[in-house]
Amino acid sequence: MSISATESPILIIAPAWVGDMVMVSALTCHLQRQFPARPVDLLAPAWTLPIVRRLPHVRHALEMPLGHGAFAPRHRWRLGVALRDQSYGQAIILPRAWKSALLPYAARIPQRTGFLGELRYGLLNDIRPLNKALLPRTVDRFMALGTPAHQPFTPPALPQLALRYSAQAGLKVLARFTPEAPQQRPWVALCPGAEYGPAKQWPAHHFARTAQAILGEGYGVMLLGSRKDAALTAHICAQLPPSPHLLDLAGQTSLDEAVDLLAVAQTVITNDSGLMHVATAVERHVIALYGSSDPGHTPPLTEQADPLWLGLPCSPCFKRVCPEAHLNCLQQITPQQVLERWQAQRERLNHGR
Repeated sequence: MSISATESPILIIAPAWVGDMVMVSALTCHLQRQFPARPVDLLAPAWTLPIVRRLPHVRHALEMPLGHGAFAPRHRWRLGVALRDQSYGQAIILPRAWKSALLPYAARIPQRTGFLGELRYGLLNDIRPLNKALLPRTVDRFMALGTPAHQPFTPPALPQLALRYSAQAGLKVLARFTPEAPQQRPWVALCPGAEYGPAKQWPAHHFARTAQAILGEGYGVMLLGSRKDAALTAHICAQLPPSPHLLDLAGQTSLDEAVDLLAVAQTVITNDSGLMHVATAVERHVIALYGSSDPGHTPPLTEQADPLWLGLPCSPCFKRVCPEAHLNCLQQITPQQVLERWQAQRERLNHGR
């Protein structure tokens, strides 16, 4: 039985970064509003699937069984052939690489939508030019691809990110690491890592001074990150007196658990990273620290955001490592500036009570 164009499923070829995957939630909500009868599936790398499974309006999370950066054209072709019987009416290809467009072509998906990228003529048949001035933010670009080409798209001032989360589940995770009931005190989460590179990481000694001040106010502090961040979080904790309310959880929890842990925190102090975008999607107050990147390109998309960016002449450089070898764009953001924003949020919460 054939499926009409108004009911045919849509396949999204998803990005490989956790933060970008969170922003896909704005696209899935956008598609649901436009095409409520069309199911949406996502093809994504394994490490992002915990986020995909929490996205709204997603029918199936399909795993892309290839590592980050792997070309493997034969493997991609075979994966595409295996999807031919799924009756997809459209593929939305979010990455701009040539390899990302090969699988939907092999799957014979009739409408293959994406931005003009690496010589993708033929692989894509719904090619959109990318006007970076009109679409400065990554989330705007995702939503624009989910809009029919003949319809105008105006980026919303604040696209709503959404993930399913549970603060109660986060408290249960936290209880594994603290001797007292975690709900007995408020918590602040620190996310000092950044997968992209050290040019996006606020210095460890700044994080340590900030954590010390927060602990002194009777708050608990949890440090979150992957196994790759464990040496960094250990270095931060080594600069502080031991405390049962200082929890180094980097590498101790899964990404799935980290989503719910962030929902426990009153405030999340974070670099421009995947966990920053998760924190915005679980509706936390976010103090976001920007160095080599640009808050105009990947801002924290929440009304509760306090982005800190100095806008030095050398930034944003978008480099993984500071090309000037001084990292002034982050070194010169002081713990005092961060704490002032945290204190202002405390006052807002107290006033609300």
